Amino acid sequence: MANSNLRTGDTVLVIAGKEKGKTGKIISSDAHKGRVVVENINIVHKHRKPRSQKDQGGIKKSEAPIDVSNVQIICPSCKKATRIGHSFDDKGNKHRVCKKCGAYMDAERKVKTSKTAKVKEKADSKAEVKADSKAVKETKSALPKAAKTDSTKASKAVSKVDGAKTQRKTPQAKSQGK
Repeated sequence: MANSNLRTGDTVLVIAGKEKGKTGKIISSDAHKGRVVVENINIVHKHRKPRSQKDQGGIKKSEAPIDVSNVQIICPSCKKATRIGHSFDDKGNKHRVCKKCGAYMDAERKVKTSKTAKVKEKADSKAEVKADSKAVKETKSALPKAAKTDSTKASKAVSKVDGAKTQRKTPQAKSQGK
């Protein structure tokens, strides 16, 4: 099985086996082996013997993988177990589609942004910070001298309350002894 239409995070319904009728989220998937691990489905017990006096033995419960053919995806929009189809959107991107209602299965997933968009966002945020700092400088220069000292004292008091480090340590003389 080289390709599986199921991905980590999909909600699935078990359609065969001892856990038939139960639903859960896919924790991990192995497309090459055609197996998926579903949350709280196919629980196995492993008995572990203590290897030292500090180590505790016991029974460890964990999920075991089940075959992809034994699960069916649940559509996030119509909430029904369905098969998966594929279609292309306006931009030419391929999407998984519900066969019953025609909704995109990947609507909940975040759309990846291009690197250029991220660079533009960073540049915009830096420009906003610079504009804010210029506005602060202009308001301080417009204030009379008495108001300037009052505003600086007030800002120091606020920063001390917030827990910011405003006190500077005085440099200590270095000892030259060896």
